Amino acid sequence: MIHNQLQHLTKKQAKLMIRIILLIGTIVSLTFVPWILVKAWILPLPDTLQEQVNEAISHGFDGMLLYVDEAGKPPAFYTAGWHDRKNKIPADPHALFKIASINKLYVAVAITKLVNNKHLSLDNTLSDYFPELVGRIENADKISLRMMVQHRSGIPNYTDTPNYWTYPSKSYQEALELILDLPANFQPDSDYEYSNTNYLLLSKLIEKVTGKEKFQYIKEEILIPLKLHNTFRSLSDINIEKLMGGYHVGVEENIKTTDYGAMIATAEDVGIFLRALSNGSLFNEGGKEIYSSIYKYQHGGWIPGYQSHAKYYKSIDTVVIQVNNTTDARLYYWNLSEIIFNRIEKILEHEKTHDQSR
Repeated sequence: MIHNQLQHLTKKQAKLMIRIILLIGTIVSLTFVPWILVKAWILPLPDTLQEQVNEAISHGFDGMLLYVDEAGKPPAFYTAGWHDRKNKIPADPHALFKIASINKLYVAVAITKLVNNKHLSLDNTLSDYFPELVGRIENADKISLRMMVQHRSGIPNYTDTPNYWTYPSKSYQEALELILDLPANFQPDSDYEYSNTNYLLLSKLIEKVTGKEKFQYIKEEILIPLKLHNTFRSLSDINIEKLMGGYHVGVEENIKTTDYGAMIATAEDVGIFLRALSNGSLFNEGGKEIYSSIYKYQHGGWIPGYQSHAKYYKSIDTVVIQVNNTTDARLYYWNLSEIIFNRIEKILEHEKTHDQSR
């Protein structure tokens, strides 16, 4: 009996010790988490989307745009903060912004169209389309087009190379040279890792197969059919005054004129595109099924000065585009933007539930 009591006491002590260790671990971890993220996460959910956008500005964003397209309702726009911080110009719901990696949705659509009309095969390999890269990119003969679209190739990400954002590449070849002859990050199709190099190669493939510059093909196949007149190739194609200011922590000036080669659009144009993508009207017969098998209906974008989220919520049949113009090197503001985006989803779900109960 005494032995059992001692054994029981030991178990109780062990449980107590584990709880103490977990508590200490939690306290230590919170010490290294910016409290602004914790605050944004635990604050009571506002009743309206406008209140949430206003709240986001109070967390430190310079400006925010929100576009919401709920099925059966006219699209709605919400803004807060600044379009131009220095000149105190308020955020404009129809402003242009750099969409950064949201452009991967457009590239995936272009690849889908070329697969659907038999100009490409998802099962062909990188070596089939770029024989010159055999021996320069590891596993080129095993990496399929499908794996590249899905970020399952193992090809290193050129934007992860040292000092990339300080000295960004100016051309396809410059960017590609950053990863040539590097070892693969993993064997093809054995893992997932987001790599901009996949889409650098896919963009070049579009040009190789069509004989057209990538944006021109996207314009003809996507933008013109959807009447998207506010989506552009680059800075050189726009009225710079219509571009939302871009701000990066530690840099005082507006950095919107810094050219990283990103596509530029309004939130509304991106929203119309995403709606057409989600309902399949972008494709000929069979296209939507191909796209659904290889990619998703949402994407984020990050480039110095701009963060964005685009998503189609099937459960509430709603497209949401969120843009803010404040970034930082440690990506705290990226995490904050994700928290805001998730809270916007919850507000929309609550509104939908309320409408259905009336």
